[in-house]
Amino acid sequence: MYQPYVKLNQGGASAEETLLLDYLYQGPFFGLFPSLHYKHRIVFLSGLAACLTFAFQPLASAIGQIRQTPQTDRQDVISTEQIGLASNINSLDGFSAAAGYIEAAAFHGLGDPPFVFNNWTTAEFIFPTEKKLNETLTINTTAVSTQPHCANSIEDVVPVPIPETTSFSFSSLSIGRCTPTINVTFDAAAGNQQSGVVDVSCPDASQGIEKRPVMFWFLNTRTDVNPPKREVKTVFCAPTIIPFTVTATAHLLDGRLDSCAKSGDFDHDNNVTGPPNNGEAFNALFFNTSSDNTFVQERAKSIAARVSNAIFHLAILEPGGIQQAFDRPNRLLDLTTKIYTQHLSLSGKSIYFTKSQSTIPGERTSIVPRLWIDPLPSRILSICLVLVGLSGLIVHIINYRQRRRLLLTTPPGTIASITALTVRSGFGNLLLPYDNTKELDKKLKGIRFRLDKRTGAIVADEVEEGIPGIDLGRNEAFRVLLGHREDPFGQHGSSSQAAFQAAVGYPPWVTKTKRPSVY
Repeated sequence: MYQPYVKLNQGGASAEETLLLDYLYQGPFFGLFPSLHYKHRIVFLSGLAACLTFAFQPLASAIGQIRQTPQTDRQDVISTEQIGLASNINSLDGFSAAAGYIEAAAFHGLGDPPFVFNNWTTAEFIFPTEKKLNETLTINTTAVSTQPHCANSIEDVVPVPIPETTSFSFSSLSIGRCTPTINVTFDAAAGNQQSGVVDVSCPDASQGIEKRPVMFWFLNTRTDVNPPKREVKTVFCAPTIIPFTVTATAHLLDGRLDSCAKSGDFDHDNNVTGPPNNGEAFNALFFNTSSDNTFVQERAKSIAARVSNAIFHLAILEPGGIQQAFDRPNRLLDLTTKIYTQHLSLSGKSIYFTKSQSTIPGERTSIVPRLWIDPLPSRILSICLVLVGLSGLIVHIINYRQRRRLLLTTPPGTIASITALTVRSGFGNLLLPYDNTKELDKKLKGIRFRLDKRTGAIVADEVEEGIPGIDLGRNEAFRVLLGHREDPFGQHGSSSQAAFQAAVGYPPWVTKTKRPSVY
């Protein structure tokens, strides 16, 4: 903005690089060309710095990106359970619910319910009421780890027909060389595919039926051979439990556990690891029911059948069918371990925990959008911006020293300030309100301008000789601007001549003396 005034202050400035030059309208980029042409170095460097800054804008947007970032805050929660034997075990409600859930899970592909993660069963706690998508809660709590310890029979099982019946019997030998004291009998007429589970009385026959090892058995009739061949597979399981302190992470939206990891041993006195249970695990399939309640008795019968049926159903869903599960040595073992582990973990919710409230610390993790900046490009961009800023500071200091010599009482830019600088200069009589840019350039071409050292007004300094299109004899305005008068000491014959005298700084009542032009 101030560069034309700086040039006017030097004197002898043409209209093209002062009065007709508008750097504000041209902007930083298009202002580079006239500033380079007129050697306005300060303007050129300023425009170049501005253009570089504009060029850095897309680079700045490229080095940053919005990422979904975890944000962790402290969140205390209330735990509602502690490790201890439940008082309502004999109702078998928890076992029946667990068997029903794992059967539904096998048929419909359900995952673990809240507070159950694989073989872990954690104490329940109350989730915060305000929940958001993808929020998790991590707490240190207590949990029971249940291991089924399942293994295949160490010998092939051969069903033996019972004479004069459609039934077969078989016996199986476990990895601990333990054989059930009773033979398993099934009726072949009931179907070509059957399954079931029995309790194993060894190695300790005096142990209660609810804590004994169990043996799952599966029957399939192979129809791709003649005659059809009956095949039997058995899997032995001897579950155990160990309580631990764990670090569990749960989704706030649905309560599902996302992870559960051991953080320490559980050494508090309790009746699960101590008397009367002494750390023994319930098999959750057989029960010592002395109740006369018909409903309890029916629940006891259905629980084992549901679990074995869930395992057999998953075997049927194999890509190659049930026959593929029988042909692969460990497929039925894997399915049994998966389903039985889930059943034991779900049953543990209603066996190994009692009601008790306590406050435990936790951490609430939310996924929030955060701006991430790539380190290397951001450092390069920062260095470039610092260099541009330092160069701009130097340019500003130099420009300040130039502007300090200007005699401007009002900052230029407003119509009033421009009028004040030119109203008494006289050369305004050359211009008309309806002159366009081309006409203004034509009328002011060849005229030199300067800032008056005394008043700060813009005045015409001189006119270059031999400018095409200017007839000094016919154009009175140019003649008076050049100071060509017949009687410099007489009366002034026209208002144009008076305007010129005012423009060059000599009113009509002052005698003009020759003085050098200022450049």
